[in-house]
Amino acid sequence: MRLVKASEMQEMDRKTIHDLGIPGVVLMENAGRGAAQTFLAHFSPEKDARVLIICGRGNNGGDGYVVARYLHQAGLRPIVFVLSQREKISGDALVNLRIAQGMGLDIRFVPDESSWQEQKSTLAHCHYIADAILGTGLNSPVRGFYATVIDQINASGKPVMAIDIPSGLNADNGAIMGTSVRADLTVTFGFPKVGQAVFPGREVVGRLVRIDISIPESVASQVPEQFHLSVPEDFADLLVEDKEDIHKGHRGHLLILAGSPGKTGAATLAALGAIRAGAGLVTVGVPQSLNPTLEEKLTEAMTAPLPQTSDGTLSMAALPLIEDLMEGKTALAIGPGLSTNSETVELVKRLASTCRLPMVIDADGLNALNGALDVLNSVADHTILTPHPGEMGRLTGKSTVEIQSDRISTALEFVNNHRCYLVLKGARTLVALPNGKIYVNPTGNAALSSGGAGDVLTGLIGGFLARRWPVEKAAIAGTYIHGLAADCLAEKTGTVGIMAGEILDVVPGLISSLYSGNWPLKNPPPHFDLM
Repeated sequence: MRLVKASEMQEMDRKTIHDLGIPGVVLMENAGRGAAQTFLAHFSPEKDARVLIICGRGNNGGDGYVVARYLHQAGLRPIVFVLSQREKISGDALVNLRIAQGMGLDIRFVPDESSWQEQKSTLAHCHYIADAILGTGLNSPVRGFYATVIDQINASGKPVMAIDIPSGLNADNGAIMGTSVRADLTVTFGFPKVGQAVFPGREVVGRLVRIDISIPESVASQVPEQFHLSVPEDFADLLVEDKEDIHKGHRGHLLILAGSPGKTGAATLAALGAIRAGAGLVTVGVPQSLNPTLEEKLTEAMTAPLPQTSDGTLSMAALPLIEDLMEGKTALAIGPGLSTNSETVELVKRLASTCRLPMVIDADGLNALNGALDVLNSVADHTILTPHPGEMGRLTGKSTVEIQSDRISTALEFVNNHRCYLVLKGARTLVALPNGKIYVNPTGNAALSSGGAGDVLTGLIGGFLARRWPVEKAAIAGTYIHGLAADCLAEKTGTVGIMAGEILDVVPGLISSLYSGNWPLKNPPPHFDLM
């Protein structure tokens, strides 16, 4: 499902208005009408309910005037605050302001803080607020008068609908630009914006509903697609039920290199994740002293004892044996619980630089690449890296705070530089492709913030790779199903105390449901209101 940056939406608007000749005022009418209808359906307000619509001086404010008209016609009592002098309103916004005034709506010009203080009691006595202050073009922090208004909206405790985007939210990366309206409902026009789908923006939009304002598909298709919200249709063609005469060889064979003293659980969870993803065979290469433990833990997967260092981690002496093990395999997963022993690090770099199999690298496999990402130069086109923000910081030399402040730009810069596939984990995990496209994963919750959850994800992605899925679909499906499993468990037990191993148990049922086209949760799909 498509997401857009502000500039992309603006280009679609421009082409619709100037190339096709659909007037901007028509698009504004469609937007405001759709927003008003959604407001009525969502809040079910009583007749005569007072709705304070706070408008800026631009087109976002123009949308607000249209909303006011339709709410008035529905029997509500809209009160419009215009945070500007009248002579500064122009264009389509002015057209709709004049119409609203001609209808006798209650419109008050509140251009500064002193006039706001005079009118502030209206805020206390209204039943609802509609935010039409700042639109998607915001690119600098909100300060002064507008910041005061936004903070007082948030402090009011009133139900809030944001028109197109909560004022103060960056439409491109989800950053809060100083302060932002915290909405219960956001109606967005044309296409949902990237910043509404990622954190921290996701926290302030509330329920997000897309309004079709009649941008023709022929126009939208002229603006290249770069950003997407992951949906099951992105990989559903691969969720096929197996034929009766299939055998395990048809489902592929994943080799996992994982484990070190105290971290056999990571290897176990990754192996079971691959099996749950449908891999026909899984072999886990581990330090030889840990092999008896893994044989106890893993009934369905095979193990391969390998030479180890004095610390009990994989040693360089394992390299020729691993190369032999790779024969006949269809994918490789490296990293869960491997350790950062210097010899193990060198082994990982040697393997990563020459591997011809589709490959997923996680955890200590990523740590081994710190300062050595050039080893991926010849294998990047079939390699998936799955860092959490801390690991991403070590790979890029940035702090975790820097990574989290603009995850979109971080991911884009990384894949542009290294041409690999990237799964940047965290709330709303990002899947970035070498061609610069980004998929925002909408599934998952706090249940995944527990030890071992990342190892399960590595196994799922590795299992899909082993089944010969295209690399991008393995990454998109792995993150989506991983998060969906946590959502399924959370519906039953909440998010506290869920163990990584429990995620594994629900995966096969979820895959079956998605294949059948049946949504497996009580709550609707994350994209339900955006279709």
